[in-house]
Amino acid sequence: MNGNRLRRFCLIDAPRAAVVAFLALSLVACRSTELTSAGLLPYAQTGTPAIALGEPEIRGASTLVLDYQSGRTLYADAEDGLRYPASLTKMMTLYLLFETVESGKLSLGSELVVSENAAAQVPSKLGLKPGSTIRVVDAAQALAVKSANDVATTIAENLGGSEPAFAAAMTAKARSLGMRHTNFANASGLPHPLQVSTARDMATLARALLARFPAYAPMFSKTGFDYGGRHYQATNKLLGKVPGVDGLKTGYIRDSGFHLIATAKRGGRRILVVVMGGKTGRERDAYMVELIDRYLGAAPVVAFSGAPSYAPGIAVE
Repeated sequence: MNGNRLRRFCLIDAPRAAVVAFLALSLVACRSTELTSAGLLPYAQTGTPAIALGEPEIRGASTLVLDYQSGRTLYADAEDGLRYPASLTKMMTLYLLFETVESGKLSLGSELVVSENAAAQVPSKLGLKPGSTIRVVDAAQALAVKSANDVATTIAENLGGSEPAFAAAMTAKARSLGMRHTNFANASGLPHPLQVSTARDMATLARALLARFPAYAPMFSKTGFDYGGRHYQATNKLLGKVPGVDGLKTGYIRDSGFHLIATAKRGGRRILVVVMGGKTGRERDAYMVELIDRYLGAAPVVAFSGAPSYAPGIAVE
């Protein structure tokens, strides 16, 4: 980003980006970043490498329903069974990205550089070009809504110096959050034999993500977003259709089956539901709705509206 363009962004576009993203965070000074061998994460080079935890069950089904506030288990089935997390992985990619912004090493307006490797990732993707850049705020929204693999690798390479180093940092963070049965080998969730997790660990990650970074929660509730002259629909088809549902993340690869983690609130109570290994997206969604109705009661006549709130005393606008 040249000096004139950078100054223009800092003066004009950054406030607009913050409003569009509904973020109540103070932006640090605008800066761009470059791909370096060191990366921006101090622990990326000394993170916890992935180790073999066992062989995940192919398309194994797992279910976990938690009371969001207390973390109490309301229902569980095979919640500790090893599974391929697919794009649920991107919750950790976002966790480390938000953490980096919070530290002041990046701002929402910082530009991330796209490498040839990142641009070559398979769909789902935005189609980023090698040598181009993408703002942090757009990258985060692309992961939350579109689950773009080229964006995930771009984040990994800019923050970690390389995707393997970033994956080691992801695994180290997982351990610090209490995710004992999770390994990360990449930032996207694309197939890798060492990329494993469980429904319980993914629920732990989802609660930690929302609890630590509540101002970013609206990113997960969007039904679509615009980038590069195109409109992208959210992969979470329950948003805007099932009353009370206001996040979080979908995932799918052939060996994982169809995953969905959803948060929902009705009558003042919020739950977090994990469904992994659905045979089809439609079957997974139907089961998710059944669980939400079971533990929150039947949907009200008036559909849910408004921004979600995940922590007392923190307004999400």
